[in-house]
Formats: sequence, structure tokens, C-alpha cells
Amino acid sequence: MSLIITDDCINCDVCEPECPNEAISQGDEIYVIDPSRCTECVGHFDEPQCQQVCPVDCIPLDPDRVESKDALMKKYQQLTAGSQTVTG
Repeated sequence: MSLIITDDCINCDVCEPECPNEAISQGDEIYVIDPSRCTECVGHFDEPQCQQVCPVDCIPLDPDRVESKDALMKKYQQLTAGSQTVTG
């Protein structure tokens, strides 16, 4: 499941730098989350970092984008595949 930023966002800019997948960006009026990049921090952290730092608690799970932990892990693996160094 992807996360979503609600209209309660105050544009404080603390969530964007916390996202390890660069899924958060400034939208027209509030910050937005790209669901194709959001893994809820699966693969990086135990909890979504944006939710941890948000001072107004405006980053809930998006009920329209339900994904299992396995699906989130696969998305994480796809997102990080290009950044992994191959040794051999």
C-alpha cells in the first residue's frame, strides 16, 4: 500500500528528505507521494520515515493502493536494482 499526503499538509518540507525512494515531491499546493516509488520504507526501515517526522500526522495509508509487504519488497528491489554494485 502506498502512502498519501492529505490536504492537512502544511508544506513544512520535513518529509521529502526522509524518503529513501525519492517518492515525495512538492506538488501544486502540497507535497505529494508517487505511488510507483513508495514502498512504505520496506527494504530500508521498519516504519515509514515520512510518517515519523510529520508534525501534523497527514500521511496515512492510501486505501486505493493496497499492496502486501511482499509486493512492497519487490517494488523496493526493482527500485534499487540499478543502484547496486556488482562485484566479481
